[in-house]
Amino acid sequence: MDKINLKKIHIGEIIKTKVEELEISMKRICNFFDVEEEEIQKMYSSASIDTQHLIKWSRLLEFNFFRIYSAHLIMHYRINNSKISNKDSKNTTLTFKKNIYTQEIKDFLLGLIREKKMTHNEIIKEYGIPKTTIHRWMKKYL
Repeated sequence: MDKINLKKIHIGEIIKTKVEELEISMKRICNFFDVEEEEIQKMYSSASIDTQHLIKWSRLLEFNFFRIYSAHLIMHYRINNSKISNKDSKNTTLTFKKNIYTQEIKDFLLGLIREKKMTHNEIIKEYGIPKTTIHRWMKKYL
């Protein structure tokens, strides 16, 4: 799974890609979920999936699909401090640790740079990622 679009997640397509990568048979999947093939095909075409099914997919494919959603939230969640009163801002301010960026986030952002869809300065501005962090990733992975 090289690239995952963290802006618009279609979890069914992501799961189908992972199944194809691992070459897992439809029979094994149907037995694991105790459903017919049509139900699996519906999951593949669905942009969202019930969390219980997503847990099962994560177990079957040995991949934490919830990390994709976490990465999405990290990249796209913004608090507009101008709309929050000083009294409330203490309780709602987000604090991120240095190693919060998953490999999926790094791959996504570096893919934007590699494909010339965004410059590193645009990524810094858009996603609020420190300049030194982007430069370190570029040096290490590009």
